[in-house]
Amino acid sequence: MNWIWSNADYIWDKTLVHLALSVPPVVLAFVISLPIGWLANRYRVSRGILTVAGLFYAIPSLPLFVALPALVGTSLRSPVNIVIGLTLYGVALMVRSVADALGAVEVDVRQSATAVGYSSWQRFWRVEFPLAGPVMLAGLRVVVVSTVSLATVGGVLGVNGLGLLFIDGFQRDIPEEILAGIVITIVMALVLDGLLVLLGRALMPWSRPGRPRRASSRRSSRRSSRRSSETGASSSRSPRREAVRS
Repeated sequence: MNWIWSNADYIWDKTLVHLALSVPPVVLAFVISLPIGWLANRYRVSRGILTVAGLFYAIPSLPLFVALPALVGTSLRSPVNIVIGLTLYGVALMVRSVADALGAVEVDVRQSATAVGYSSWQRFWRVEFPLAGPVMLAGLRVVVVSTVSLATVGGVLGVNGLGLLFIDGFQRDIPEEILAGIVITIVMALVLDGLLVLLGRALMPWSRPGRPRRASSRRSSRRSSRRSSETGASSSRSPRREAVRS
């Protein structure tokens, strides 16, 4: 613990750099996956995109990060390689989530939106996209956790970030440094995942758990109260009928 307290500034700097490496690929992957996922869902011929994306995610991260400088023209230790590689991995994961989310929207809902007068563009942004939001959010959460963990591989190439804590800790035999890198990586992934959950609840209040149950419980309570009132009214009428008959 003494090493951690004495190197708190060093650890904080690596944490900020790692965060800067992780957030842009998530945003870029989501933006790029929207049109690709829409095409894969709209046209059955383009469903092969999902297969290609799944195969691309099977490529090991370290060989990809090493090969990217030759393709992009950057240096081996440039953080641009990490951002590009993580964006590609994020797209490979997110494309299927977008296609499945849009495919889960009911056909009747789409036809109703068209009947109201929505164009294809308006129907997508006002109807299909909001309804597909919860499924997309679930896929985006997977992308966030995967991106934060894969960004540590850049430390093997000497890219600044939490991955350097692992490499330096192993080389200098400092268990505290390795432990700090592991804990901060896990905490960062959990915090970003929690922020996405809160953002989803704020932007998509209809996806909050428990609301349908509350509504159903209210309806059931109303029905039970009506039934009790009806049974009470019928029971009060029966003595009157008996008195009339007598």
